[in-house]
Amino acid sequence: MRLTTAAPTKAVAAVLAAATIGVMAAPAPVAAASNAAFVQSQLPSVLDRHKAIAADVLKRLFEHGDASVVDRYIRPDYIQHNPLAPNGTAALKAFAVPLAKQFPGLKYDIKRVLAEGDLVLVHSNLVLVPGTRGTAVVDIFRFDRDGRIAEHWDTAQNVPDTSVNGNDMFSTVSSPRTNQPGPRWWTPFSEAVVTGYFDRLLGGKDTGAVAALAPEYYQHNPGIPNGTAGLSELFAGLFRQFPNLTVERKRVIAEGDLVAIHSHYRTGPDDRGQSVVDIFRVRGDGKIVEHWDVVQDVPETSANDNTMF
Repeated sequence: MRLTTAAPTKAVAAVLAAATIGVMAAPAPVAAASNAAFVQSQLPSVLDRHKAIAADVLKRLFEHGDASVVDRYIRPDYIQHNPLAPNGTAALKAFAVPLAKQFPGLKYDIKRVLAEGDLVLVHSNLVLVPGTRGTAVVDIFRFDRDGRIAEHWDTAQNVPDTSVNGNDMFSTVSSPRTNQPGPRWWTPFSEAVVTGYFDRLLGGKDTGAVAALAPEYYQHNPGIPNGTAGLSELFAGLFRQFPNLTVERKRVIAEGDLVAIHSHYRTGPDDRGQSVVDIFRVRGDGKIVEHWDVVQDVPETSANDNTMF
C-alpha cells in the first residue's frame, strides 16, 4: 500500500494494510449467485483448470492480442468491476487487442495464482515497456458452473522507484522461497489465522492482534519496514486519529499457506476510499510471516454500475 503524505486516506490504508479498460457499452447483467459451494466440492483438478484458464487469458489476450481466448473462456454477459470498462466481452476485446499492438514488448508477468471455490486470484507485474517497473495488479475472476469466467474485479498500483524495506512488491522472502501456494490441506488453517487477525485488528480495532505476526514479518509494501516493532502503538494512534475508519472485507481467497483479502478501506462515510488486496503468508507454527498488497483509489465515476467490490 502506498505510504504518502498526500492524503490521510492513503496514509491510513497504507499503514493498516502493512500489518495486516472504456470503449463499447454493453447492458449491465444481474450478478449471478456464487457457485463457491459447488466448485469447492469438486476435485482439485477443477481449481487447477480454473487457474490455468485465468493465466492463459491474461497472457494470450494482453501479450499477444489473441481475442479468441475471450470467446473461448469468458461469458458474453461478463460482469466488469474495473471502473474504466463497461460490462461485456466486446469492451474487453476492444481494449486489449490494440494495447498489445501499441506495446509489442508488453509483459503480463504472473507472480502467484490462488484458487478457492469459484474464485481465482492472479497477482502480477504488468509492464508495458521493457525496462520500466510497471504496475502491480491483482485480478480476481469468478467462474460459472460451466467453467467460464463470469465476473472480474481488479486493483492496480504503480510500482514506485524505491522501497524502505529492500523488498520488491512481488518476490517471496520467507522460507521456502517459492511463489507457489502450499498444499491445499493447509488452506482452512491459514484462512482461519489470517481472517482472525484481520477482523480483530481492523474490525475490532484491537492492537493486540499483532501477536499473530512473526517478529521478522517480511513486508512488500514499499513504504513500510520489515518487522513488527512499534506496530501496536502505531495502530492505536491511527485508530484515535480516525475513529470512523472502516475496513470492510469483501472476499477471501485462500490456497495452502497464502490468504488474500479484498477489502474496502474508508476513513469515514463520505470517503470513497480505496480498493485494497492484501496477501498474507502463514508459516507452519501459525504465525503470519509475509505480506504483499495492492492499493487503488476508488474513482468518482465508473464506466459500469457495479462498483469495485
